Amino acid sequence: MQELVSDRRALSADPVKFLIVDDHALVRYGLSLALRQRYEGAVIFEAGSLAEAMRKARSETDLTAILYDLQMSDSDERSGLADMLEAAGDVPLIVVSGATDGAVIASCIRAGARGFVNKGCEGVVLDQALPIVMEGGIFAPAPPAARDGRPVRIAMALSTPIRTESDAVNGLTDRQREVLRLLLEGQSNKEIARALGVLEGTIKVHLRTVMQRLGVRNRTQLALATMRAGIKLQS
Repeated sequence: MQELVSDRRALSADPVKFLIVDDHALVRYGLSLALRQRYEGAVIFEAGSLAEAMRKARSETDLTAILYDLQMSDSDERSGLADMLEAAGDVPLIVVSGATDGAVIASCIRAGARGFVNKGCEGVVLDQALPIVMEGGIFAPAPPAARDGRPVRIAMALSTPIRTESDAVNGLTDRQREVLRLLLEGQSNKEIARALGVLEGTIKVHLRTVMQRLGVRNRTQLALATMRAGIKLQS
């Protein structure tokens, strides 16, 4: 028990900020309590509609993660998630939904969600999902069992990189493309951070995400992959 408490304190060494998006106030309340128990001093923002969530995602700086209900009353699932992901930018988003269909889970990850947590799961699943997503990974549940007892296969490999380098570069956010452009100009992380007015640690996060998307491990491989993609990064 003491070890668990220590782990949680270690995770909350830096201030964390979460945005909870759900049109049910009681669900937001429950998630807020769960997050505060796991991350001491966490700052929690709430939104009861997609429109409100998008405003807060764009106005609140340094969000750590977004917990997003897939079935918001003011949008449909697919377009609503796409709009929320666009507003979120580089902030990792975890879908929190009652859906158990493997195809739904896979489509959320393909769209850009960094995690999927079922509302009926045990609290330990959230303990597992949050650190993975916050460190740049992807969390998705094991395929659920079908009604006839056979497993439902998710028709994708969640850990497989995007198929082509061109697709990968085109799929970057505006900020990621700007970081990549400055890197290709030979600027260091510190210089990029100064140019964009952010912390150097933020640049490292951006670069790690870009490298993961392109399936490379260092700056040299990243530069080569971008050139092979034939993409112009000028803003």
